[in-house]
Amino acid sequence: MKSVVFDTNALLDIFVFNDFRTIHLKQKLIDGELNALASPKTVEEFADVISRPLFSLEQPIQENILKHWRSLAKVLADETLINAPWQCQDPDDQVFLNLAYTAKPCLLISKDNKILKLANKAAKESVLITSYYNAIAE
Repeated sequence: MKSVVFDTNALLDIFVFNDFRTIHLKQKLIDGELNALASPKTVEEFADVISRPLFSLEQPIQENILKHWRSLAKVLADETLINAPWQCQDPDDQVFLNLAYTAKPCLLISKDNKILKLANKAAKESVLITSYYNAIAE
């Protein structure tokens, strides 16, 4: 089973927006068919984002989303992550790259253009970076 890292925007589509394009991903997570990975820093970023007024999520709903995500993902300690040889301009996004690099071969699903720009370099290191939600099926 290939490891998968979801960046915050993908997690929003899965857990907050219930985007129809991610229904199969959520079901695969629930069924234990994906080796989804997270780290404390990635979970903290997700928690920070869903707490923003933009999403209008009450505290109990935020807690349930985070609890659900933590129950579905294997959380690797931040200090065990290997630094990826490619650097992202946004330091908050680097942890997703490091997580995927540590778990290679790995799929990193991201909608962040700064991360997506590194796809060709990452592919040489067995990390597939894509915004395509159906990449898991391929």
